[in-house]
Amino acid sequence: MIRIKPIFLTLAVSLIAGTTQAQLGTDQLSGYDPATSINTVTTAVPFLMISPDARSGALGDAGGALTPDANSIHWNMSKLAFIKKKAGFSVSYTPWLRALVPDINLAYLSYYNKLKGDQAISASLRYFSLGDITFTDIVGNTIGQFKPNEFALDLGYARKFSDRWSGGLTLRYIYSNLTGGVSLSDGQGTKAGQSVAADLSTYYRNDELEVGGKDAEYSTGIIISNIGAKISYTESGRRDFIPTNLRWGNQFKINLDDYNSLAILVDFNKLMVPTPPIYAVDDSTGQPIKDQNGNFVIAKGKDPNRGLVNGLFTSFADAPGGFREEIKEINYSIGLEYWYDNQFAVRAGYFHEPRTKGNRQYFTLGAGLRYSVFGLDFAYLIATQQRNPLENTLRFTLHFDFDSFKAQNKDKD
Repeated sequence: MIRIKPIFLTLAVSLIAGTTQAQLGTDQLSGYDPATSINTVTTAVPFLMISPDARSGALGDAGGALTPDANSIHWNMSKLAFIKKKAGFSVSYTPWLRALVPDINLAYLSYYNKLKGDQAISASLRYFSLGDITFTDIVGNTIGQFKPNEFALDLGYARKFSDRWSGGLTLRYIYSNLTGGVSLSDGQGTKAGQSVAADLSTYYRNDELEVGGKDAEYSTGIIISNIGAKISYTESGRRDFIPTNLRWGNQFKINLDDYNSLAILVDFNKLMVPTPPIYAVDDSTGQPIKDQNGNFVIAKGKDPNRGLVNGLFTSFADAPGGFREEIKEINYSIGLEYWYDNQFAVRAGYFHEPRTKGNRQYFTLGAGLRYSVFGLDFAYLIATQQRNPLENTLRFTLHFDFDSFKAQNKDKD
């Protein structure tokens, strides 16, 4: 159980809802270097960017072009137009901050159904529980207890455009209740944040390649996820961007023989939201400078209070450090997946985010097993830089194959 005083609650909500703006000191402003100065891009509802399943979680969070499965609605909906099975279902469980708090976790349910005419539909539910929180006043008296939670409900559609190319659309409803309506220390009321969003995706696969006399295939996918309205947690109406993200995934797979195959995956990601600017400060007082309208004066970069469409397109050229800093906002994932007889898999991966943009860097390991109707995946994360919420925890995904289930029942008949 966590005890949080209102002053910390105020800070948390302010960071999430954008009610405060960060400033850098005069010395940092004059010597701002995109190679060394920390300027992390943050958004509301970051739980949408957590890898929900253990398969991609073991591949360094690479999944944009991974062979389709029941979790494709999260990574690239358009892949499901190429799935060979008729229908499937999966359940995933991810412990969160388990070394510090015992009751924070992410649960994920997903389902797909292959339709006639090279089409597919899918649905998923993502639920993020932050455990039990007790709110206290400044002297420690209990003023309330609450279980913060967030969830997202997805519906997706995919269709083939040709034998090698497909497209997909996913619609998403987002709900985030972090405070239970508790008022902040300044008397400002809070509320649950809600938004709607969409994913647009495309996928290309060529499975007729040959390398060294071995059958091989190459696939690639481009996905823009979480294109949607800003979200607000306060009654003042201040709104913050959700994590709109551009992903480019690639997979090269080679069939070594009739029983063994190896896939190499590389994904690139960039958030399509405004980069925080550098605000000017007074040399004598060290306080931020405001204009005649009461707004902070921007010394480098662009005003982050932009509309959705403006924010999407200008996110590629708004970093205060210019092109050099924009490049550092791209993180990458590398994964290896080995399958034996399509029944047993071994996986490894690496995720890299530059130090000045969050510094998430870690290795991942995992394995998978497919047996008749059921399948099981698990993943393990090893952080190499800052502590990671998933460090030293196992993540699990259980698969259920309806085709195998029907075939099994038919054999019994």
